[in-house]
Amino acid sequence: MVKEKLKPTGENKEVASEEKELILFNDDVNTFDYVIDTLIEVCGHDPMQAEQCALIAHFNGKCGIKSGTFDTLKPYYDEMTNRELTVTIS
Repeated sequence: MVKEKLKPTGENKEVASEEKELILFNDDVNTFDYVIDTLIEVCGHDPMQAEQCALIAHFNGKCGIKSGTFDTLKPYYDEMTNRELTVTIS
């Protein structure tokens, strides 16, 4: 009996259950107070955490603000973009 070895196809399909991160990007449009208030209202951050995330995004250009599966992060992403903040899930 001959066993066949299967070669990987090279395609990496992402699974919805993989851990993802919601990333907030710095912009020159929104105020710190607006970003902080949005992080508190949408993501459930406490005021200190929201302020730290806003500062990190400002100085580093981006900040991870929430972790979870894609399905968990999608509603946060939708609401943040509705409020005209620049975010991505990666």
